[in-house]
Amino acid sequence: MRHRRAGRRLGRNSGQRKALYRNLTKELFTHEVIHTTEAKAKSVRPLAEKLITLAKHGVVDNRVHAQRLAMARLNDPTVVRKLFNELAPRYAGRPGGYIRITKLGPRKGDGAEMVQIELVEE
Repeated sequence: MRHRRAGRRLGRNSGQRKALYRNLTKELFTHEVIHTTEAKAKSVRPLAEKLITLAKHGVVDNRVHAQRLAMARLNDPTVVRKLFNELAPRYAGRPGGYIRITKLGPRKGDGAEMVQIELVEE
């Protein structure tokens, strides 16, 4: 039984799960809209929102440390550059809620609930 066990396992071990979250977050920041399953979207949302908040504080305080933390989590310099130069200024006046999840219905092959996860326009 999994009483009081936080988080979703998604049928993967911890390394695969971490790589999945990193790739989904990078794709979300790159394309700003992606389609995925509901469980994956709900797992990625808090990670992506925390990175946007980190970038907002890094831009305001002009800290290199925030960029290094984002780089450690995303491992892609072009995405980190976009996060700090485009996305953080866009959400400067917004206190949170940068991501919207919209249900699309079941997937044809296996019936998994599909959603669209997107960055909210400010």
